[in-house]
Amino acid sequence: MPAPSPSIPLDRPEILACLFHPRPGYRPNAQANGDALRIPVGDGAALDGRCHRADPAAVTLLYFHGNGEIVDDHDDLGPVYARRGLNFLVVDYRGYGQSTGQPTASTLLADSHAVLGFVTHWLKRQDFTGPLVVMGRSLGSAPALELASHHPEVVAGLILESGFAHTGPLLRRLGVNLAALNFEEHQGFRQLDKVRIVAKPTLIIHAEHDHIIPFGDGQALYDASPARDKRLLRIPGADHNTIFAVGWRAYLEAVETFAASLRSGAA
Repeated sequence: MPAPSPSIPLDRPEILACLFHPRPGYRPNAQANGDALRIPVGDGAALDGRCHRADPAAVTLLYFHGNGEIVDDHDDLGPVYARRGLNFLVVDYRGYGQSTGQPTASTLLADSHAVLGFVTHWLKRQDFTGPLVVMGRSLGSAPALELASHHPEVVAGLILESGFAHTGPLLRRLGVNLAALNFEEHQGFRQLDKVRIVAKPTLIIHAEHDHIIPFGDGQALYDASPARDKRLLRIPGADHNTIFAVGWRAYLEAVETFAASLRSGAA
């Protein structure tokens, strides 16, 4: 399916200033502890990615991070997944790390299609045979849902961590004056519309006290999902920024169990 049309209302400067917080990378690719990837997207831009290998037959997590994170930040987490038998492939957005260009909402979604195409071919060349799961944290839930809803023939499962269900309330909490922009919810990322057509196994992880994207958003995504195999994991006592530190054991066990079920189903 072709990439979506540009999401013009979300590309307003007032929105982009709150939605994206790019910063440069701090570790040259030559010093990375995973396979460095350079992914061409539209308009001559290129995104950096990194794959932390476990096993070619293992599940691969294609991970889209939050709006204040970069690939380099995951050089400790990637090996954790690898030791647990999961390939972990994380990708930056335009302007993040060593990626070129400037981030917008429309390129966030459009680039995700180019990323998926590149990654699937790269995995094939590397003789990876395990299922591919798209996983998104916070803002990264938007490209993850974009791919899961458009490419069921490629995506075997979906994991959303701290994902948002409603665009308007999120932008308001980030400081955007929606009334001044005449913004309406249907002009947003349409997360609920997308999750309603994702029938693949789905895992949703959300912090109990998330102060940026309330737990109710995770619940709404779970309720809207038509997947027969779906789970909502609440991390007690955690907020948006402490979800992994507080709930790492339950978090990782849930992801491992999810991946194991995909492999057993494919066997």
